[in-house]
Amino acid sequence: MVKHTEPDQTLIKMPSLRAVKSFVAAAKYQNFTRAAEALCVTQAAISRQIRELETYLGAELFKRAGRAVELTAAGAIFFDAAQLSFVNIAQAAERIRSRNVGKRVLTLCCSPAFSAMWLAHRLPSFFSANPDVDLNLITTQNFLSMEPGVRPDIFITKMAKIRAGYRSLPMFHDVIYPVCTPRYLEQHPELGSLEGLRDSVLLNLSPYGRSQVAEHVDWGVWLAFHDVDIEARGSDSPHFFNANDYNMLVQMVLNHQGVALGWHHLVGHLVEQGLLVRPVPEQVVHKESQHYLTFNEDKEDDEACCRLRDWLMEQL
Repeated sequence: MVKHTEPDQTLIKMPSLRAVKSFVAAAKYQNFTRAAEALCVTQAAISRQIRELETYLGAELFKRAGRAVELTAAGAIFFDAAQLSFVNIAQAAERIRSRNVGKRVLTLCCSPAFSAMWLAHRLPSFFSANPDVDLNLITTQNFLSMEPGVRPDIFITKMAKIRAGYRSLPMFHDVIYPVCTPRYLEQHPELGSLEGLRDSVLLNLSPYGRSQVAEHVDWGVWLAFHDVDIEARGSDSPHFFNANDYNMLVQMVLNHQGVALGWHHLVGHLVEQGLLVRPVPEQVVHKESQHYLTFNEDKEDDEACCRLRDWLMEQL
C-alpha cells in the first residue's frame, strides 16, 4: 500500500519567492524602476508581483509617492524577515558553491579609503600566494550598522569592540602629516612653514557621514597640535575645501590642487614613490587613535581565514 505524504501547510502557505524577491528589491531601492533594473526585469513585472504579494498578505506594503515608495508598518515587518532570509540563503549557497569549485571565499570589511589606498595595490601578492582563496570585500564608514546577516570574517577598523564573537588585535596608531606633490611645493615655497601651510589651499577631511569611533583630526586640530591657530588665516587666503571622501582629497592632491593631511598607512607608499612629498617635517602621532584587526572567533581553526589574518598583520 502506498503511503501518501501529508501536505506541508508551512510550504503551501508560503508566498511566492519571486514576489518576495521583487518586494525586497523595491524596499531596498525605494523605487520600482531601480528594483526592476537590479533584477533585470520590467517595472510592470515588479508592480505585478508586489500587488500579488499584497493581495496574498491582505495588507499594503508600500506608500506610493510619485516614483518613490516607502514601506508601511506591515512592509517594514515583512522586509526585516525577508531580507534576513535571503541573506542567509545567499550565504549558504555561496559556501556550497565555493566548496564545489575548490575555492574558499573569505569576507573582509574595511573603510573605502583603506580598501582603495592600502589594500588594492597589495592584493596581487596575497592572491599569488593564495590561489585557493577568493575575497569578498565590504566597505563601509559605519561598522555598527550593517545589513542583517552580514558577518565578515575579518574587520579592519578603529573600533576595539564591534560585536560579540570577535577578537581584536591592535595594529598601529595614526601618524598624520601634510602632503602635496613635488610640483605644487615648487610652485608654492611658502608651504615650508606651518604659517605658510595655514594660509594655503587646504583640502580638509570632514567628519560628516563617517562613523565617529575616534577623535577626528582635521586641519584645525592638526595645526593646533603645533600651536598654530587656523582661525588666523587671512581673509584673502585661498579656498578651504571640505569633503568626507578621502579618496577624492588624495586625488585632488595628486592633481596639484592643494595640500591635504596624509594618514601614513594610506599615503606612505605614495611618498616613497616620490608622487607626494611632505612640505614640513612636523607630524601628529595620534596615540588615542588605534587601528585593529578584528577576527571572527568561529574561524580560529579555519586555515584559509588564518592565512588572510596573518598576511594582513604581516603587511601592517
